Amino acid sequence: MSSDQAPYVLSVNVGGPKPNPHKDTDSTGIDKLPVSEAVEVRAPGPKHGGLGSGVVGDFIGDRRHHGGDDQAVYAYAREDLDWWERQLGRTFRSGSFGENLTSTGLDVTGARIGERWRIGSTLVLEVSVPRIPCSTFAGWLSERGWIKTFVRTAIPGAYLRVVTPGPMRAGDEVTVLERPDHDVTVGLTFRAVTLEPELLPRLLVAVALPAELRERAVRRQTFDLDDAPDAAAT
Repeated sequence: MSSDQAPYVLSVNVGGPKPNPHKDTDSTGIDKLPVSEAVEVRAPGPKHGGLGSGVVGDFIGDRRHHGGDDQAVYAYAREDLDWWERQLGRTFRSGSFGENLTSTGLDVTGARIGERWRIGSTLVLEVSVPRIPCSTFAGWLSERGWIKTFVRTAIPGAYLRVVTPGPMRAGDEVTVLERPDHDVTVGLTFRAVTLEPELLPRLLVAVALPAELRERAVRRQTFDLDDAPDAAAT
């Protein structure tokens, strides 16, 4: 890709139900395969009782932890998959990490919470939260110590919520419509919720932060304030 090529969707990936021996759920849709046709993307509703994935035809097995409006679409950069290939000495086709959207030319880890992308001419998605690795992901890749490696490396990919529904297909241009005026990126958020909880209060400036994560950040901020030395006693 030339340096002046606009970011675009390299692959749209959809997974059907398959047995899941790695978690106490019967099935998983992590084995996502590229599709050539356009797929419809819409807001799936709440995590509990909603439609699961935002991508029509895509399967979510663990509805307790995955899917719903804040995790409607999962995006991962082809450049990051290529980096993992070099590190691990193996090949990862688009969709290997369970992502619905494999992008190219887009800094997914550097995207800000609340950043909005237009995909093609109609679909608008909003960056909501990073992906946190689970036992299904670890079992699927069969890499020893994978969760620790993934967390330490902090290239998580991004979950997206649906602002305006529409079709998505390979080759669609990705246009960044809005970028919030804060520094809360996908990468920073991931570090805060994994190995660096002291960063959690920094997330509160991101208006688009999911409610559950905002509550966690507020609790940490309160803890830090309660634990601070009493200035009057010094």
